[in-house]
Amino acid sequence: MARADGSALSTPADDGPPVAESARRAVEAVWRIESARIVGALARFTGDFALAEDVAQEALAEALVTWSRDGAPASPVGWLLATARRRAIDAFRRRAARDERYALLAGRLGEGEAVTGGSAPPDGPDELPWDPDRVDDDVLALMFVACHPVLSPEARVALTLRVVGGLSSEEIARAFLVPVPTVQARITRAKKTIAAAGVPFELPPADERRERLGGVLSVLYVVFTEGSTATSGDALLRPDLAYEAIRLARTLAALLPDEPEVFGLLALCELTAARFPARTGPDGEPVLLEDQDRRRWDRSAIRRGLAALGRTATLGRGLGPYGLQASIAACHASAQSVAETDWERIVLLYEALGRVAPSPVVELNRAVAVAMAGEPEQALAQVDELLVAGRLAGSHLLPSVRGELLVRLGRPAEARSELELAARLCRNERERSVLLRKAAALG
Repeated sequence: MARADGSALSTPADDGPPVAESARRAVEAVWRIESARIVGALARFTGDFALAEDVAQEALAEALVTWSRDGAPASPVGWLLATARRRAIDAFRRRAARDERYALLAGRLGEGEAVTGGSAPPDGPDELPWDPDRVDDDVLALMFVACHPVLSPEARVALTLRVVGGLSSEEIARAFLVPVPTVQARITRAKKTIAAAGVPFELPPADERRERLGGVLSVLYVVFTEGSTATSGDALLRPDLAYEAIRLARTLAALLPDEPEVFGLLALCELTAARFPARTGPDGEPVLLEDQDRRRWDRSAIRRGLAALGRTATLGRGLGPYGLQASIAACHASAQSVAETDWERIVLLYEALGRVAPSPVVELNRAVAVAMAGEPEQALAQVDELLVAGRLAGSHLLPSVRGELLVRLGRPAEARSELELAARLCRNERERSVLLRKAAALG
């Protein structure tokens, strides 16, 4: 379990009896699936982003003890919300009592000057701060708050991934190739900055939404990417994260129907997720693209993705980074096999993407497409340029691609060395096993 800032939440259940272990797993499962909705509902209830996270974490800690003793409740989310709500009210009352003490020390003050806004909500029915009709608004409001312009781009992504995506600091750090303490510091500073700026918990006006849209889309993209290929662990896919990103992208598209890049991202996610059923075998082992049974691809998701991509085109502002990536995914979705894929078009799309959103990963993917289009020597030269420049250092992606290219060029000894290096750098056990198997097959 992790705290709101991404640090470890220690629990006595880690080495405890089976009942305690079951409670720990139940708490982790609920948090992984429902954390964004829980924090969003609590933020709406309290009007205080940081307090919402704090009381949610206090409720989790209490659940570990209570559920170990009494078993998980019939409604785990409701239990967590009710517990967090009581903790929030206690916090409001402590603030009110503190304000009264400050008022006494300050002497006679003018009306309204004796409080900081920390008074408890008015007494009423002990209902949960959970309105099913407002779930999407709560989560989207949470995203827009976390992507507020007062934060740096790095802080926006880290905070939103933590509170909306439910990713740990370790997962975020691996996604951005930065140290874990750096991510934790960004999250802590972001929360303090939001509190100091008095950012309200609400969907911003339409003009302000567009200012923050780039940050929101970036966060959704990284959440989906983590779900489609996990950076670590023993599972290739994390469909819970991927489908949550798709759900949020659909809601965002409904909220901003004239923004082409929203539909571009939605198309990319749908077309990529369409391949999920064929990407793993019965035991969860990865299935490479050339070996996938394309009959298992989700045709409904492909249709939805193509429709979203069509919507991007009809808005008439050209394709941005997400629209271009969706177009690449559409090339794969419409092909009957790897051999029949329009690799020349994919190369052109990657060239356009490199101009719009240059990055070493885009260059690496372009090199793969160049090789698939029949030019492996040219592709290797492009990859070697990245290697000499020290780009993607520490990532398994570059040696993995380089190894594959060397295999195509008939240089098995060098290829094996590169694939073994990629396996050492890879944090995902499933991907690592594939790399080691390929290396071993080279003798």
